Amino acid sequence: NIFTQQPSYFSDLDETLPTVLQVFNNILHKCGLQCEGASAEPQKLEERVNVTPGNMALEELKDIVLYLCDTCTTLWAFLDVFPLACQTFQRHEFCYRLASFYELAIPELESAIKKRHFEDNSVFADLWRRISHSRKKMVEAFHILINQVCLQPILE
Repeated sequence: NIFTQQPSYFSDLDETLPTVLQVFNNILHKCGLQCEGASAEPQKLEERVNVTPGNMALEELKDIVLYLCDTCTTLWAFLDVFPLACQTFQRHEFCYRLASFYELAIPELESAIKKRHFEDNSVFADLWRRISHSRKKMVEAFHILINQVCLQPILE
C-alpha cells in the first residue's frame, strides 16, 4: 500500500485528521447541536443557532444526510483497507469524538426524518436508508478502531 511506500504519508494523515473531525463539528453546528468535551469550541453569543434537524428546510436536511453518508462510508472504507491508520486516529481521540457525535446527531436526525411530512414517500425512504447506512458505517468504523487499538495489542 501507499503508506508503506511513502511513510511520510502518516504525518500527512496526522495533519489531516483535525479536518476530518471538523466535518463532524460542522454537521453538529448546522443541526444546532453543541459539541461536548475535547471537541467543544466556544460559541459566539450572536451565533446561537435556532435551526434544528426538525425545523430546517428539507433540502438542507437532505444535504446534511448525504454529506454524513458520504463521510461515514469514506471513513469506514479507508479504515477497512488500511487498519494501520487506527493508531493515528486514536492519537486524535477519534473514538471519543465519533461516539460523542453519534450520540448527539444520529437520534436528532432520525427523529427529524421520522416526524417530517414528506409529499413524496421515496424521499423519506431514501433519507432513512442513508441515515441508517451512516449509522452502520460509524459503528463499523468504531469497531475497526477498537479492534486495532485495543484488542489486537492484547492478542499479540
